[in-house]
Amino acid sequence: MTSSYRTLPTMGGRAMARLAALSAITDEPGRLTRFYLSPAHRRAVEAVGAMMQEAGCDQVFMDDMGTVIGRYEGTTPGLPALVIGSHIDTVRDAGSYDGTLGVVAGIGIVESLRTVDLRLPFAVEVMAFGDEENVRFPTNLSSSRAVAGTMTPGTLDAHDEDGISVREALAAFGCDPERASAAARRREDVLAYVEIHIEQGPVLEAKNLPVGVVTAINGASRRRVTVEGEAGHAGTVPMSMRRDALACAAEIVGAVERLGAVDAHTVATVGRLVVHPNAVNVVPGRVGFTLDMRGPADDVREKMVEVIETAARAVAARRGLELTVEPFYDAPACPCDERIVTGFERAIHRLGITPYALPSGAGHDAMAMAALCPVGMLFVRCKGGISHNPAESVTEEDVDVALRVLFEFVRDFGRG
Repeated sequence: MTSSYRTLPTMGGRAMARLAALSAITDEPGRLTRFYLSPAHRRAVEAVGAMMQEAGCDQVFMDDMGTVIGRYEGTTPGLPALVIGSHIDTVRDAGSYDGTLGVVAGIGIVESLRTVDLRLPFAVEVMAFGDEENVRFPTNLSSSRAVAGTMTPGTLDAHDEDGISVREALAAFGCDPERASAAARRREDVLAYVEIHIEQGPVLEAKNLPVGVVTAINGASRRRVTVEGEAGHAGTVPMSMRRDALACAAEIVGAVERLGAVDAHTVATVGRLVVHPNAVNVVPGRVGFTLDMRGPADDVREKMVEVIETAARAVAARRGLELTVEPFYDAPACPCDERIVTGFERAIHRLGITPYALPSGAGHDAMAMAALCPVGMLFVRCKGGISHNPAESVTEEDVDVALRVLFEFVRDFGRG
């Protein structure tokens, strides 16, 4: 090694410049929208590939699910790899840092390793996935699941709202959908996966910390709830004789808020509510709403789900209304590897910062990669906890800290 990482030029500044360049690649002029397998996604793949080559990757290629991969060899070619990655697709009218920060962080690590002329006893691979946001197709994490070897059957035949299948979109993108399964990696070829991501929440800002170590990605349970009452004239049905579905739903929503806060790390949300007949002069006769319940420990989350459903049924029964609960999504929590957590904490401590551990309430590509290898995540403070919004904001200083933590982690990875 010809120099110390501490003499490197600002890693944060280089990352912010790359982020700015990628944020200009969009399918909708005036706002950042980059859906999986869209024309803007294709241009972003090309831009990321060029950045990987410029940074010093020995190989840059795209697999047949549209993931662009840059590989920096270790001390000898062909060694197992430590993978650094995230996604470059976005929601509609997105911010500039969700997902993309993790990709440019990996590129920055390769650039720094090359700058200090350091080859490690393993390869480093940077992966830029494309189907994390679940916006264009009714799929989720398909590109990272393909790498992990767990892509859901039928993924290629899923259609967007224009009737275009994933299979057709991949072919137009320049991929061979018949070879999509070839993206799968062997377990012995991947040592671990780490992901740098904005927090998408306000905790680090409240703690006045630039970074935090993720302990687990929350498991989630979602339910569709329907309350059936009886519609009636708003002026003629006495209050004591009403079977008001909205009043019942409102009481349940209050219970969800209260019971979701019983544990410090669980959350529960009513995110969508539909009222029938939704008229100003009619007592609502039916209300449908969604429940989203999350937590980093499956047993605690499952107990919360049980308690909330029991409370909802009790409210409906007391009011004489019918209630149905339909499960439509259940995903287990994804614990981060303890060795990776410890490695990040050591790296943070060496930079003179107090390590802070927290769970992730949102899903990430790390959830898919956990089927292949140990995973870990590092969060970066974001202003106001705002994400999926053009107001998404991070500072160059915090990004620089995150990359230096990551460099320390990568340099020391595998030492024990």
